[in-house]
Amino acid sequence: MKTIEGEASMQKLSRSDLYSLEEYSTLRNEFRQQLMAHKKNRRLPLGDIAALYFEDRLTMQYQIQEMLRVERIFESEGIQEELDAYNPLIPDGSNLKATFMIEVPDEDVRRNKLAELKGIEDEVWLRVEGFDPVFAIADEDLERENEEKTSSVHFMRFELTPDMVAAAKQGAALGAGISHAAYTVQLEPLPENIRAALVVDLD
Repeated sequence: MKTIEGEASMQKLSRSDLYSLEEYSTLRNEFRQQLMAHKKNRRLPLGDIAALYFEDRLTMQYQIQEMLRVERIFESEGIQEELDAYNPLIPDGSNLKATFMIEVPDEDVRRNKLAELKGIEDEVWLRVEGFDPVFAIADEDLERENEEKTSSVHFMRFELTPDMVAAAKQGAALGAGISHAAYTVQLEPLPENIRAALVVDLD
């Protein structure tokens, strides 16, 4: 397969990294199994109803391949549009990038909870042991909150200093949390399998 775990997770994707629709139809089950195993170390629950899904090159390749498949996109222009949309979610070496999700199955309960948690996307943080927390830069592509409620999905970038990156790569523990008045979570240290997976994203 074109993408191998362990390949530089911050390298942006190009058309040559993608399968054709025909190739992908053949390889989809195998690729999905690889992706599911990979994501087990990249989902971080934060309390009962929130989670961070840390993105990288492999998770974004899967998203693009699925979009091309569903929309039956095979022309160069359409493929490039998908690359342009998803490549910014691949970490750049000095940051970690994640999809933040509020996961409440019941629609009425979810609507009330999203109103209660307005602004939560600005209160999610990561911390490298020995340093201050780094709060998320949320939704750089478009605004997902309105005057009444937040969204159930946000895209986040956690920008680390060179000293933080160096410490993490040398084995410093990582922590994460949420400091919203209506939803406070502190998880330190992160499980080692998640810490190890995230350090790969740092250069």
